[in-house]
Amino acid sequence: MGTTHRRGFTLIELLVVIAIIAVLIALLLPAVQAAREAARRMQCINNLKQLGLAVHNYESTNGTLPPQQILGYKGSTIIFKSQWGVTSRLAPFLELGPLYNSLNMILKTSDPSNSTVVSTSIKTLICPSEIQPQPYTSTNSSGVTSTYAVSNYGWCVGDWYVFGGQNGTPNRGAFGVNRSKTFAGLTDGLSQTMLTAEVKTYQPAYHDCPGAIPANWASPTVVPDPTTVLSIVASASSACKAPAVGHAKWCNGNTFLDAFTTALTPNTKSPSGAPPVDVDLCSEDEDDGGPTYSSVTSRSYHPGGVNTLFADGSVRFIKETIQWQAWRALGSVAGGEVVSSDSY
Repeated sequence: MGTTHRRGFTLIELLVVIAIIAVLIALLLPAVQAAREAARRMQCINNLKQLGLAVHNYESTNGTLPPQQILGYKGSTIIFKSQWGVTSRLAPFLELGPLYNSLNMILKTSDPSNSTVVSTSIKTLICPSEIQPQPYTSTNSSGVTSTYAVSNYGWCVGDWYVFGGQNGTPNRGAFGVNRSKTFAGLTDGLSQTMLTAEVKTYQPAYHDCPGAIPANWASPTVVPDPTTVLSIVASASSACKAPAVGHAKWCNGNTFLDAFTTALTPNTKSPSGAPPVDVDLCSEDEDDGGPTYSSVTSRSYHPGGVNTLFADGSVRFIKETIQWQAWRALGSVAGGEVVSSDSY
């Protein structure tokens, strides 16, 4: 009986096959990555819609929007601090009733009795595109270690001026310290007013450094243009401590931890120091009495912009190329501006 010889692949044929497979991978990989990013962005949008529903339910129940923080004064002295921010006050409306019931807002967020609450990661607060969703651990000067869960969503507290201390001028954002605005008070219109925008976790932030703000820009009525803001941030390294970790404590209402301002447009890089580090800036923490001027920028890992929640409950993707005047107008509650969708 004759012998059957089976012919194998030649080297050239094998190389051709490998080349075809490589081309197919090169063609398909971007599509797969785009599909995954689309799914992540959709989940991020759903998170913001949940936050929007929670805000509306809070306002319906309490008659106002939640405050950024609550400070109690005796004369000009702060005698009580409820550092708990907007996010923590929305917990009952995010199906987090047991978590909310176990926290003690009379005490600081750093109090050991609140450690379980503040270290609890909340899925609704994390964008799937975030690359650092893990809780943040810090050790204070006394050697006490605390763990805090992070958040990717900041609340709009205005453009530059955030808080002026006791009897200070109200800020221009939807949320503020000792301020409880209502939807009726957002006279620019609910569809024209941002409530929330994406932020990155572990964002370096200078804070507690009032000397970083030049006197001519330390005013509730004067807002520097973006070029000036970038210049102030860049020079802040000489007036401030080393950058703290921003948006790494969802429970704390200080701007660099639970909020954002519209001083700079989305994803703007504000390098500072040597070597340059992209940083945010708060002149002085609100719970230290202010005055607080702040450039805390909305940022995301979505290409080209950020997801934002508006007061009417809608979620929109704002391109990072938006003009700064339009961006600031969307962040004000009663500026009288009208911003068309063509602007973003």
